Amino acid sequence: MHPIFGNRPVPRYVQLADILRERITRGQWAPGDKLPSLGELVREFDVARVTVRQAIDVLARDGLVSPERGRGTFITPREVAKRRLHTVTTMGELAELYRDSKPELLNLDESSAVPTLREDEGTPAPKYFFMRRVHALDGEPYCVISIHLDYRIFRKAPARFRKELVIPLLMAMPGVKIARARQRLTIGIADVDEAAHLHVPVNSPIARVRRVFNAPDGTVIYLAEVTYRGDFVRLDMEMKP
Repeated sequence: MHPIFGNRPVPRYVQLADILRERITRGQWAPGDKLPSLGELVREFDVARVTVRQAIDVLARDGLVSPERGRGTFITPREVAKRRLHTVTTMGELAELYRDSKPELLNLDESSAVPTLREDEGTPAPKYFFMRRVHALDGEPYCVISIHLDYRIFRKAPARFRKELVIPLLMAMPGVKIARARQRLTIGIADVDEAAHLHVPVNSPIARVRRVFNAPDGTVIYLAEVTYRGDFVRLDMEMKP
């Protein structure tokens, strides 16, 4: 068993690329800094030189590093702050988040699929409109979202729901009242489908959010299951003394 990577089935160069990517994201190396040499990384991670080269190739394709012949590999300047999405805990913060972000939308699928609801989530609507889409910023995908929307609400503005962000449209729609809103965040790893849509390696860290809105009578009018790239999410919590 490898002392760092264990017996995971993921290729070691992919795992190493994830470790180096996380160090860059955390700011351990600043833009313009030189990455440790191949020899130093080989010794630190106890892997072959070809594994290090393959990991660096992954980071270079992602635009995180720039190899320069005869000089080494350097951290590429990036505007990381603009790529961050802050998780929110109130409807007001959620509305503010959507006012500030203008993602590009790529619709993947539409149907009338029925959601599977948990006992404490509420009563199902008679019919739902289902859509699955990818959200991107500056051409870079950051989440895959599956939405079940009460069909009675969807049919009030079908063209807009297909082309716009659902939550701000829902919150601004006359006659629609959100009496209860909850979300749950869990941490996981990307499967093959998620990785393909988010442009990350399989088993990369991701955040999953399940978000449910209820009408005053308890009907679930909106259910979303969102998969976010791990490097696009930041969770800030105010801690009470």
